[in-house]
Amino acid sequence: MAGALAGIRVVELGQLIAGPFCGQLLGDMGADVIKVEPPGAGDPMRAWGRGEHKLWWEVVSRNKRSVSANLRVPAGQDLVRRLAAGADILIENFKPGTMEKWGLGPDALHALNPRLIIVRVSGYGQSGPYSARAGFGGIGEAMGGWRYIVGDPDRPPSRMGVSIGDSLAATYGCLGALAALHARERTGRGQVVDSALYEAVLQVMESLIPEYQLSGYIRERSGSKLPGIAPSNVYRCRDGEYLIGANQDAVFARLCAAMGRPELATDPDYVDHVARGRNQDRLDQIIEDWTLTLTVAEVEALMIAHSIPAGKIYRAPEMLEDPHFAARKAVIEVATERWGPVKMQNAFPKLSDTPSDVRSAAPATVGQHNREVYGELLGLSAADLDALAAAGAI
Repeated sequence: MAGALAGIRVVELGQLIAGPFCGQLLGDMGADVIKVEPPGAGDPMRAWGRGEHKLWWEVVSRNKRSVSANLRVPAGQDLVRRLAAGADILIENFKPGTMEKWGLGPDALHALNPRLIIVRVSGYGQSGPYSARAGFGGIGEAMGGWRYIVGDPDRPPSRMGVSIGDSLAATYGCLGALAALHARERTGRGQVVDSALYEAVLQVMESLIPEYQLSGYIRERSGSKLPGIAPSNVYRCRDGEYLIGANQDAVFARLCAAMGRPELATDPDYVDHVARGRNQDRLDQIIEDWTLTLTVAEVEALMIAHSIPAGKIYRAPEMLEDPHFAARKAVIEVATERWGPVKMQNAFPKLSDTPSDVRSAAPATVGQHNREVYGELLGLSAADLDALAAAGAI
């Protein structure tokens, strides 16, 4: 079945993480994503990843067609203008002002295609005193408040093991593009979606700002626990770690029963949410003293039996072995030209009538679809493309 965005054409100009991840989300939902790469090495994402093989490209560039265009020369810029003239969405994550310098700013593109939606992802946004500064995900995480509260309280600010700032800015860029598509149905006009890295992070910071404004409270690093939310932590077992969340009164009573300590549920120190938060460290120690006597499997069996929210701490091996992942097809296998079958996360979220899907593997080479895209969409002949290549435009 066709995805929800079947018939929508996207031109992706961005490189590295934020722009390409926005394109991945749209492509997974069925859009025709034309990935524009610089001639030669292409997007640096082709060489990113960890381990022996660099595989990030295979995930972030699935469901895309690759064309090459040198945006620093007029002929390459003209190719992008012509692609944008027939597109619904254009994504870019260059430093603000770069697109304008190339003659590809919103005014120029909207003059060609008033219905075009332009997603612009940058460190600080397209306006404001910091807009011209160089920015990347880690800086957005720091300025947005994320880095300060991540890690252990006796250590410097830490980071997540993934590029969360870039991914959030890309996700909000995608969300804005979908809203702009809906608005276009009413107005007939496209618009600019301005997604700043630091503001994307700020959006998920819960009540951090009003807590400070009204009570002077500044959130601090708290390690694996949420201050005042108890019990809700990672607890050591004989053979690993296990996460238990039982901070609601009725759930806590069930945990006490599972532990063989029903009296804790009525103990004044733990009888309600406020009391448990006040005595959080002591309660965590009581629970861990118990979990250390059991294996992860034994604790999990008790949690399931007593209907307590809890779960194992997964790595990739556990994900690939888990029957729930398999039943929901959360991980799929994609046939790639370079690496053969590659397992990766499936398209998400799940739509019942117009499901998202991984329809094609990431382009193996830069400009792999030059003849297909430039020929079909722009009417360029093989001789035209050879001349553009000779001129360094593709």
